[in-house]
Amino acid sequence: MPVSVTDRRLLTAIEDGLPLVPEPYAELGRRLGLSEAEVIARLQGLIAGGVIKRFGMVVRHRDLGYTANAMAVWDVPDDRVGAAGRRLAEFPFVTLCYRRRRQPPVWPYNLFCMIHGTDRRVVCDQIAQINSEPELAHCPHAVLFSRRAFKQRGARYSVREAKETA
Repeated sequence: MPVSVTDRRLLTAIEDGLPLVPEPYAELGRRLGLSEAEVIARLQGLIAGGVIKRFGMVVRHRDLGYTANAMAVWDVPDDRVGAAGRRLAEFPFVTLCYRRRRQPPVWPYNLFCMIHGTDRRVVCDQIAQINSEPELAHCPHAVLFSRRAFKQRGARYSVREAKETA
């Protein structure tokens, strides 16, 4: 997909996130000399064209007080992993869950979920609640609490960034 000069300016403008205002697309448009509708249409086009692979939000959990963050993993028989994943996704405290290939012999787990909490004991209780579900009962599992947060940021598209990282 060809990317116009205006699209490049828009990509650069969103590198640090959307403006924290009630109408962020209108604000971007104001900065770039575009209407809000044109900003939205251009972003939709960039997404549809594969230039933007993912358009989402980066949440810095620790900044919000969520310091008891755990990745819980299970080794679920392959014929049950779909049902187990759907059940996991129903828990309101599970912020994401997904399936990955096992990496034997080191890593036998194929079902992952993340729980962000403010109290480690509460998170452990929530994981115990999950483990009582029939889909996951008796499946080997592990819990990995994070000790530190790594840098989180959105994609970089501008030349400035390429020069800085080269």
